[in-house]
Amino acid sequence: MLKKVEITNFKSFNEKFTFDLSDTSDFDFNPECIKNGIVNTGIIYGANGCGKSNLGLAIFDMVSHLTDNDFIKEKYMNYLNANSNKNKAFFKFTFVFDEVEVIYEYSKKDYQTLISEKLTINNQEIIFIDREKSTKFEVDIEGAEHLQNDVGNSGISLINYVANNTILKDTLSNQTFNSFRVFVDKILLVKTLDEIFYIGYENGGSDIEDDIINRANLKDLEEFLNRAGIKCELKATNINGKDRILSIYDNKEMLFWEIASSGTKALIIFYFWYQRLRDDKDISFIFIDEFDAFYHNEISRSIIKKLKEITDTQIILTTHNTSNISNDLLRPDCYFVMASDSIKSLSNATVQELRKAHNIEKMYRAGAFE
Repeated sequence: MLKKVEITNFKSFNEKFTFDLSDTSDFDFNPECIKNGIVNTGIIYGANGCGKSNLGLAIFDMVSHLTDNDFIKEKYMNYLNANSNKNKAFFKFTFVFDEVEVIYEYSKKDYQTLISEKLTINNQEIIFIDREKSTKFEVDIEGAEHLQNDVGNSGISLINYVANNTILKDTLSNQTFNSFRVFVDKILLVKTLDEIFYIGYENGGSDIEDDIINRANLKDLEEFLNRAGIKCELKATNINGKDRILSIYDNKEMLFWEIASSGTKALIIFYFWYQRLRDDKDISFIFIDEFDAFYHNEISRSIIKKLKEITDTQIILTTHNTSNISNDLLRPDCYFVMASDSIKSLSNATVQELRKAHNIEKMYRAGAFE
């Protein structure tokens, strides 16, 4: 699981910005939202421009050099903070796998130019390089003792270099090293507000309609939309070799995607990824930016309830919809208030002791949280 994120000099983050998912409280309700003391389902609130989207991009920056998965380069063009005179961005991610802590630190000049990397497992530094000082790296991994330790001008990540050029012994440290790599390979960022894109998880993508039909989930999608208040009857067809979804009416059939509203399309895209969360169970971490921008309040709440059932995936959402701030859905240490220079859970943003009976949305609207 992702435990903590620390970012410096990346996009809107000038000074060090810390997002700590392990600073939880001892609430006795909605325990499924916390896993091993770390937030498993969380929602971030904040004013426009405070950096919610950039936080997601910061977390998924590592996709560019640790995986071969889809990565939207255009989102990383203005890489360094415009107010800083530093020439590189710094990232530090803390993970926990089976109670073993992993810290991955690196710096970059831009999304594709790695400068330094350090990987620490249980307080033991196992990989380190600083290319500004030397092209040689240090490695302390059983099975990598005879690995050529000079990467020259290559910009390859040492994590990949070690993994691809060694047969690692089956030790606890190496198992954790592999768990870290698998986790990063299966993280996913999704956004559907002003544009539709995703980062991570797979390479090449899938056609939404074709994927739903081939998974035999079309009837389930129809029921999902009907429960959301979108009355429809759907069936599959094939046009020019591609599976497509038709909406059935009394007198005709129409291509569903062409007549769907923005909100309906957003729901279909959510369902497209929800299939993987529910059925494949291999997404390790998902960040859905402005997840309910097109949804009615009741639909938004139902989406959160559905996501809470996915306990195998760590889920972070961003939104402006304050009607979701409720102890009936999550708990105060799983709701976060973000400003441009900090982020705090509701439980840490007030000196008041919070209880399940509190109307925390009303408190939020009244300015009770920093």
